[in-house]
Amino acid sequence: MTYYHVFDIDFDFEDGYEYPIPDDEKKEIVENNIGVWYADDEDDLIEEITASTGWCIKNIDYEVQLK
Repeated sequence: MTYYHVFDIDFDFEDGYEYPIPDDEKKEIVENNIGVWYADDEDDLIEEITASTGWCIKNIDYEVQLK
């Protein structure tokens, strides 16, 4: 397992939603998922965040902290 420090996430807020998500809600979702995550690899990191938020990730900026 590895620790990942997530700096920024670009979620696909348009996929599968019937109404526009307010910008302040988008910002809150992103901010709530910035920080350190624990995962097996990059694919697992993306799956963990997607499962936690319910939103697909278009782009993610992170740095490996510890292996």
